[in-house]
Amino acid sequence: MFRAVARIFRTPDLRRKIGFTLGIVALFRLGSFIPAPFVDFGNVQLCLASNAGTQGLYDLVNLFSGGALLQLSIFALGIMPYITASIIVQLLRVVIPHFETLYKEGQAGQSKLTQYTRYLTIALGVLQSTTLITVARSGALFPSNSGVAECSQLITNDSWYAIMLMVITMTAGTGLIMWMGELITERGIGNGMSLLIFTSISAQFPGSLGSILTAKGVEVFLAVIAVGVVIVAAVVFVEQSQRRIPVQYAKRMVGRRTYGGNNTYIPIKVNMAGVVPVIFASSLLYLPALIAQFNTPAAGEAPAEWVVWIQNYLTKGDHPLYMLLYFLLIVGFTYFYVAITFNPEEVADNMKKYGGFIPGIRAGRPTAEYLDYVLTRVTLPGSLYLGLIALIPLIALVLVGANTNFPFGGASILIIVGVGLETVKQIDSQLQQRHYEGLLR
Repeated sequence: MFRAVARIFRTPDLRRKIGFTLGIVALFRLGSFIPAPFVDFGNVQLCLASNAGTQGLYDLVNLFSGGALLQLSIFALGIMPYITASIIVQLLRVVIPHFETLYKEGQAGQSKLTQYTRYLTIALGVLQSTTLITVARSGALFPSNSGVAECSQLITNDSWYAIMLMVITMTAGTGLIMWMGELITERGIGNGMSLLIFTSISAQFPGSLGSILTAKGVEVFLAVIAVGVVIVAAVVFVEQSQRRIPVQYAKRMVGRRTYGGNNTYIPIKVNMAGVVPVIFASSLLYLPALIAQFNTPAAGEAPAEWVVWIQNYLTKGDHPLYMLLYFLLIVGFTYFYVAITFNPEEVADNMKKYGGFIPGIRAGRPTAEYLDYVLTRVTLPGSLYLGLIALIPLIALVLVGANTNFPFGGASILIIVGVGLETVKQIDSQLQQRHYEGLLR
């Protein structure tokens, strides 16, 4: 292992790529601590230090921004607008035929879709930065510290030009993050956007583990570490698991040459949806809390019954009803997203076009039905796995008293493991090209 790592740094091209990636990551983390204009940095730090509760609606965004959201930094929005824009553009392929046509055009069409994603990212950046500044001005950014005067005085200037400058700065920060991610993909190692998300989430690990050590003691801390190792091993095992459907290609004579006749397989992963269903379910469950927050009654008035019901059952992750709805939404969204991203009919048509067939299954419609049958059966354990992994932070909230940024569970562990495996595979392939011996054995 140490020899393989030494070969990485002895290879000039690979060493340069890793150095470039680490440099961009360092700049990304630096921008997460630079406050936006007209933000009272002292009051923000005071509210962060005394904030004991969860942030509710802003939990997921703050996790993906590496804590920059609650610090109101120039990179406060993080990579979340780009993630949202990418998911929207991907879903629009089902609704808008033009998008599906562009996707099938190859590199040229996908370049246009990437450009649409960039435009949508900037638009979402303007919308989300405006919402964040409005929430910070109202004092609702730290709900558990609503009685602290400093938490309602985070912005030093409320004039229109100050607000506009903050919106422009945060939106420009989102565009800069998007550009840095593309630079890593082009000149560095691994997928740039994924590595920036990986960096944001891993930056939260020391603080989360430190809070558990301080609040619960060494015994609970060591137990959490042991459970975390087991969870990581289980996630790696499931993420690498796949159902391989054998495919044979008939021989074809083109002139004097023979094509085809080889055997291959279609890999159907147990978790084909990745972390997207968890993001969908979290966002959908935040909507009732957001609606209830904007229907808070005036001082001296009793809140409506439906507002009280939402506050009691759908805003706290430790309630059984919240956990059940969260789990069911993840299972449902997993099937929905897999149905969008994997089209059995398209795969069957491509196989038929190039003379491929599944042994024992006729080409055409029977192949599509068989693929759909296998996909449905494989997605079931994948959806249950995602639901259970996503519930781990909520269970930790009940048992350990940790906040919902509990490191070994939910979207964080899925992204950490997935991006880590993909990056290691890319480094391994680079080493094999140059030394005929990879990083992995």
